[in-house]
Amino acid sequence: MSTTPTELPTGRTPGRTWTVRLTGHADRTATVSCSTGACTMPSRSRDVAGLRRFAALHAASHAKAARVRERASCQCWAQSCAAHEGMRVHCSGSTVLVLRHDPAVARVWHLAEVCAACAKLMTHTRVVGLPAPTAPPATAASERRPERSERAGQRVPAPAVAAAPAAVAVGFSSPTPTGGGEEAPRRAPGQARRGQRRGAPRGGQRG
Repeated sequence: MSTTPTELPTGRTPGRTWTVRLTGHADRTATVSCSTGACTMPSRSRDVAGLRRFAALHAASHAKAARVRERASCQCWAQSCAAHEGMRVHCSGSTVLVLRHDPAVARVWHLAEVCAACAKLMTHTRVVGLPAPTAPPATAASERRPERSERAGQRVPAPAVAAAPAAVAVGFSSPTPTGGGEEAPRRAPGQARRGQRRGAPRGGQRG
């Protein structure tokens, strides 16, 4: 029988978890709760199906915003591998983000950073996030050979830097696309329309 771990593996930080839960009440209403205190949940309602959709989308938003940490410890290991009890395994492989949800119950959505070995054994689980690839070490400026454009005196544009993922917004429910596209640019006062000569009379009438 496995025992509860007492300390983290050397050089690792605690793995993170997020839990979104749908709770039913005696009066046939339900509420949604999230383990992240900054998230604002909808009010208690009889629309259980709507609350269930909200919970699923909210869990998906946490999964999308989370940046998987390569050196995070396995949360399954921290819980004595209860998610695959009876199937012993040594934690190995890279850290991944998994979503556990039993569709037959449809009440709990649990996200956790776990090792790849445990993720394969956990029931009702799918991998929803991988660690970002490690960038190669930057070459020292003194050792880097100048590009041809630099030797010719031209400036070389700096490489693009990937933006950090956005945090889950307070009260987030689902991504709502903004329709209509971009607004057409307005003409400045006095600016003629395309194809119309400045000063030409309107209506095609000649004096």
